[in-house]
Order: sequence, then C-alpha cells, then structure tokens
Amino acid sequence: MAGKVKKQQETESFFARIVLFVKQVIGELKKVVWPTVDEWKTYFLVVLVFVGAIMAFTGLLDLLFSWLSVLVFG
Repeated sequence: MAGKVKKQQETESFFARIVLFVKQVIGELKKVVWPTVDEWKTYFLVVLVFVGAIMAFTGLLDLLFSWLSVLVFG
C-alpha cells in the first residue's frame, strides 16, 4: 500500500513540475522584446545579402580552383 501512495505522489510531482515549467516558459516569453516589422525586414535583407556574398565567394573560389586544376593537370 505504501508503494502505491509513493508512486502516486511521484506521478503528481512529475505533472506538477511539467505545469510549473510551462508557466515559467510563458512568463519568460512575456519578457521578450519582439522586433518590429521594419526590424524584421532589415534582418531579412541582411541575411539575404550575407548569403549572396558567401555564395559569390564560394563560386569564385570554385571557378579559380577548377581553372587552376585544368592548368596543372591539363
């Protein structure tokens, strides 16, 4: 009988911890300062420009190394 009571308390404690965790997550999300639409647009453009620059750089390196390999190995 004591084992059954202990197991029930552990189960209740487990679910109580889950509920507490969810409440804390919601509380933390309320503290977040969400970006404005203009900030989102700026971040989006910065990411696009950065990805484009990395793609161009990688493409140029690929072109350079392929050209060098043709010169060296014929």
